[in-house]
Amino acid sequence: MSLSNREIADIFERCADMLQIRGDNIHRVLSYRRASETIRGVPRDLRVISKEGALTDLSYIGKTIAAKIDEMLDSGELEFYNRLKAEIPEGLVDIMHINGVGPKKAKLFWEQLDITSVDALKIAADNDKLAALPGMGKKSQQKILEGIEALARQTGRASIGDARPAAQKILDLLLELPEAQEGALAGSIRRGRETIGDVDMLIAADESGPIMQRFVTMENVARILGQGPTKSSVELLSGLQVDLRVLAKARWGTALNYFTGSLAHNVKMRQIALDHGLSLNEHALSPVDENKTIIETADKILCDSEAKIYATLGLQYVPPELREDSGEIEAAREHRLPRLITIADIVADLHMHTTWSDGKNTIREMVDACVKRGHQYIVITDHSRSLGIANGLSIERLLAQAQEVRRINDEMGNRIQALAGTEMDIKADGSLDYPDEVLEQLDFVIASLHSGLSQKREQVTARLLNAIRNPHVRMIGHPSARQFPNRDEVDADWDAVLAAAKEHNTILEINANPLRLDLKPELARLAKDMGVPLAINTDAHREAQLDLLPFGITIARRGWVEAEHVVNTWSFERFRHWLKDPS
Repeated sequence: MSLSNREIADIFERCADMLQIRGDNIHRVLSYRRASETIRGVPRDLRVISKEGALTDLSYIGKTIAAKIDEMLDSGELEFYNRLKAEIPEGLVDIMHINGVGPKKAKLFWEQLDITSVDALKIAADNDKLAALPGMGKKSQQKILEGIEALARQTGRASIGDARPAAQKILDLLLELPEAQEGALAGSIRRGRETIGDVDMLIAADESGPIMQRFVTMENVARILGQGPTKSSVELLSGLQVDLRVLAKARWGTALNYFTGSLAHNVKMRQIALDHGLSLNEHALSPVDENKTIIETADKILCDSEAKIYATLGLQYVPPELREDSGEIEAAREHRLPRLITIADIVADLHMHTTWSDGKNTIREMVDACVKRGHQYIVITDHSRSLGIANGLSIERLLAQAQEVRRINDEMGNRIQALAGTEMDIKADGSLDYPDEVLEQLDFVIASLHSGLSQKREQVTARLLNAIRNPHVRMIGHPSARQFPNRDEVDADWDAVLAAAKEHNTILEINANPLRLDLKPELARLAKDMGVPLAINTDAHREAQLDLLPFGITIARRGWVEAEHVVNTWSFERFRHWLKDPS
């Protein structure tokens, strides 16, 4: 039986971990890790792509990796992976998930004590067997035990919606200190990944002591994982790990660039630096000789900004959200990176709920809240009748609400334009929740999947296509219906969905709620490349959720989306004209 995309991605990821434990060349390790990341982002079935002979058209899928994919699709297993498992115990990969244990230590525990599982490692630590190993000691052994306990408490990666506000609150607290000159979040949070493993933050300062002391004594610290003059790590009561580094302002740019990542982006940056006769690390750009060895007597190039690094290497500045080695380096070389959308470009929100269905605020309260946020126009889109759990509107209530929206709109004058709409359910049998004669009485119609999410690809695809082809449907809400952390995206033929959305000029939504973040970046990028219209909306169910918009902006930026691709950057006059004639 052939494997799914996700199962193939998991196998490649474990191959990368095992190769790293074995000590293989970093580029070989990265080839499998990049392949895993690519496959996780591919919206199409690998079986279809393979039949088209187009596997090698995917990023980081060369002939060797493509052959391995075909092998898994044909046989349901990978001989190379089986050989690795025979050589490198799989349990070592789990051991690498313990804080402070990298591939070298995992290999050390295995070779010296035949430890191949987290349970065995805990027994060895409890019996004082780790301390005598090279590079270990009593303190390191105790940290291993604490790391095992922390791993047991972990429930998985944190949503960016939880991690970013918590991290920003800590950073803001530390930046209140007079010693702090500048600060930033780094790592996967700064790149805008949907989920976060741990938090990296940097602060520029001449004196680190007071900053580190404030950091490790915060009231939400469960325990201190490490404390030093330049780096400290803590585990918060929430289970989130936060690493803080304090450095001189003169080295700010190289440090921030390095700790922002991604690893693949950094590897390419280092190679470009070598091509320029320089070695790049978190401290500086250093001249190298013909053997690529740093010339210790030469002056180092200190960079107090990231822009200086990219300029020194002849590159256009790469925004953090693009640093995934997904073509941004090549574009930066030719100075053709996009002008990514910003929150300032957004002038409207096309998806929100009120007390008429499952929202917490009235129509007037949501309208007033959007006026405060500077929106030019909004659409009220409560749930449709089939969604009983969300107090969906009957036809009579829907039309009564439309009258209420238009009455309030008249009262608002020129302050804002409020339109009457609905978020209509695409039912499990593929039909839509309201008849056309009802939909034509509304200003804007969203169609969304809320049920039947485990259906087979053919059924889900047919449901989406039916909605897209309806002349009254203007947007598909949260198209893949994913929710973090418990619900994966539906299995749909995204090639067909995007082609239909393009043909019918139907908007696909980037839902800004951190529980959704849907479309995902890979699909958003594919959609904008095809010319499919996008919209970034909050799907707010209460006033405070109108402030979730930055999370949607982040997803759009990761998808290389510019303002011109997003409908709710348009003026109201342009939007109103488009509603009348979307062709």
